[in-house]
Amino acid sequence: MHVNPVRPTLLHASLIAALALGASAVHARQDGAPLKDWPRIQSAVATDADIEKEVARILAGMTLEQKVGQMTQPEIKSITPEEVRRHHIGSVLNGGGSWPGMEKRASVQDWVELADAYYEASMSTDAKTPVPIIWGTDAMHGHSNVFGATLFPHNIGLGAAHDPALIREIARATAHATRATGITWVFAPTVAVAQDPRWGRTYESYSASGELVHDYAVAAVQGLQDTLGSEGSVVATAKHFIGDGATDQGRDQGNALVSKAEMINVHGQGYFGALEAGAQTVMASFSSWHDEEGGVDYGKMHGAGPLLTGALKEKMGFDGFVVSDWNGIGQLPGCTDSSCAQAINAGIDMVMVPDAWKAFIDNTVRQVRSGEIPEARIDDAVSRILRVKLRAGLFEHKPSDSRYAGDEEALRHPELARRAVRESLVLMKNADAALPLKAGQRVLVVGKSADSLSNMAGGWSLTWQGTDNTNDDYPHGTSLLDALRKRLGPDHVVFSETGKDVEAREFDAVVAVIGETPYAEGIGDIMSSDTLTHSQRHPEDLAVLEAAAATGKPVVTVFLSGRPLYTNDLINLSDAFVAAWLPGTEGEGVTDVLFASAGGALDASGRVAAPMAAGDASLDFRGRLTFPWPGTPCWKPGEQAQFAPGYGLSYAQPARLGELPVSDVEACGEATALPIFRGSDAPTFTMHLAAGSEMRALGNDLNATVRWPEAEPAVEVRTVQVNVQQDAKEVTWLKPARVFSRSASRDNLNAMAASDAALQFDMKLVHAPESEVILAMECGQDCAAGIDLAPAIADMQAGQKRTVTVPLSCFAERGLKLDSVNVPFSVEADAPFAAAFTDIRIAVDAANESGAIDCGTLAQ
Repeated sequence: MHVNPVRPTLLHASLIAALALGASAVHARQDGAPLKDWPRIQSAVATDADIEKEVARILAGMTLEQKVGQMTQPEIKSITPEEVRRHHIGSVLNGGGSWPGMEKRASVQDWVELADAYYEASMSTDAKTPVPIIWGTDAMHGHSNVFGATLFPHNIGLGAAHDPALIREIARATAHATRATGITWVFAPTVAVAQDPRWGRTYESYSASGELVHDYAVAAVQGLQDTLGSEGSVVATAKHFIGDGATDQGRDQGNALVSKAEMINVHGQGYFGALEAGAQTVMASFSSWHDEEGGVDYGKMHGAGPLLTGALKEKMGFDGFVVSDWNGIGQLPGCTDSSCAQAINAGIDMVMVPDAWKAFIDNTVRQVRSGEIPEARIDDAVSRILRVKLRAGLFEHKPSDSRYAGDEEALRHPELARRAVRESLVLMKNADAALPLKAGQRVLVVGKSADSLSNMAGGWSLTWQGTDNTNDDYPHGTSLLDALRKRLGPDHVVFSETGKDVEAREFDAVVAVIGETPYAEGIGDIMSSDTLTHSQRHPEDLAVLEAAAATGKPVVTVFLSGRPLYTNDLINLSDAFVAAWLPGTEGEGVTDVLFASAGGALDASGRVAAPMAAGDASLDFRGRLTFPWPGTPCWKPGEQAQFAPGYGLSYAQPARLGELPVSDVEACGEATALPIFRGSDAPTFTMHLAAGSEMRALGNDLNATVRWPEAEPAVEVRTVQVNVQQDAKEVTWLKPARVFSRSASRDNLNAMAASDAALQFDMKLVHAPESEVILAMECGQDCAAGIDLAPAIADMQAGQKRTVTVPLSCFAERGLKLDSVNVPFSVEADAPFAAAFTDIRIAVDAANESGAIDCGTLAQ
């Protein structure tokens, strides 16, 4: 094994001295004046001459293939240790919902053994100086992809705590948990400054204020990297550069329509803080930026050289490396997931190519040799990667050398997480002293989220979207229901999810635990035509609160959400209303405060120690909003909010909240599409499989490969990417079978047909058909119409993607009743045929688009 001659102690000493300066000493806006251009950042990680000499020495001995290998980052599902060795791979990652051996409950030791295997492979190459691999993971709120790990509140809740010191502690605990699995690099912190709660990643943002995000970014990087290179540190990532929280209408991967001044002074603040603290990597954003005021359209960030190189590296002085996001290069014009000279020339140093990494290496080597990519750009990228690996001490130690490696206890930080929950809670309403609850009370607990650790954890929890998890997947967690039982005793707590058919007079109070269900990027977006009214998306929550209020007992509502939403109707039905955000696995953090003045103070382990003294505010509500809370269903950023940032009540400072106005607005504009499927089922629709007389729901497990029926499979389905990460279902027909989406209700599509609507979906061909492919819509038993799609896709090549557009009139002309459609999408075929489908929708004004199918040319 190669041993780096640089003495780590010299580097560590310089880091300790730099970090001792603290956040305030290196703040990019000391005088409070707005910045006019990208500032030069003084990093806490200073340049080290010995490391620079070592970078130059290693680089001089590398072949072009070895250099490109260092720039390549595959997903662990797609590469073996032997392939790492053979191709000189520089990095691997595990995406959300990817584990060693694809075993969700893989042990800590399983993770460490795989990390060691990759490391040993990288250090046994034929290179003059073998270079250790670096493994990156999304440690979003704790080491959130690992079974048994403590999950902290998501960032939106931590923002409400207004406590940078707490962030530093959580980041350090997360670093230790990450090192327990042998991983040395985390894709955190997210420093987005989210503006529109329609964005499905709002909960990843600390605040709508750049100032707080700046201070939190400093604290998070200091906690994660600690003394960089020590056995308890990990390499941090500031993401996603830049403006992902500024996109128009909160659309994920959308376009930020803001001025340069706003981009710098608001959305740049997290990067200034992270780089000041010494963040070693920056992840590029999927989003775009159009500076309308300055008349500059930068396009997609992955290709924005003036920003990745000009602003970040040259003006701000960032000397670490820039990593792309998941197949992000493939979104640039003229690029594919495996080939994009434009992105590398723009300043991407390490390219996240989860699956197509072999083709990426071949294509990039060819592009360098042809002169399309200057070799100097390759040398710069690899130098940056080597610099970070040397600073992180990766040459000296394999993953299992850390004292945290394999330590299951290092995954668990329940007391710290419990404290974080307490600090994050925001009391929105407390009428007639409904809170605190009191010892000895009998409590009826209602709501779908009362006994759901999955709903408490939200997205990026064991799986990417946070779905397909049960309480058993969080073995050390405590649900709100269990926390209440612990506090009051099981005989004093009765649970009824709906609250119906329960004798109300037996109880002193009702605790309702309601809110959003898990989601992550893309799938979690709220369409601009939809309202922010929570009750419209989750009518079951309104129903349970109506039932609770009808009991006449005090109703305490604990609202779980990844963003502020229009909830005036729910607040009016509640005597007390607590915004608990997405608190993670420690439900007792909530009950600590619900019972604060009656249950006593806590000891060092987080347990109740003694009755609270008069005036003791240690367990009072301390959280304050860091985002405006919508006061209308169609609220937009900049409009007056129902509750402004900084709002939050407490026991010590109560205030009366009167009846709030309730609006029954059902839409915020004309919908341009009726979504049916994109990555997972859209509301009211469910994807199914059918073969012969058998039928089953497909489900939303993004990791499962379904071969069905089990006895004699007729179809195989797996999750793949067509446009964005894990957005499509690839269907392989083995025998005659059908895949279709069905709604329990019948959709009246007459109005949409009148506006020239069409059935649209994105399709990637895998294997061309040799017989009919019937695309159909149904309107009940013996009511259907279809066309043979095979002639329309006969010119497609394997691997080609196309948006298929079929006017609704095609189906109406063949007998479909558009006023009662319950199956808007059905594909029936036989082997051999395979294709991936996503973004299935009924799109307005699409029938006359270029490329729409002329139904007169197709058979019925």
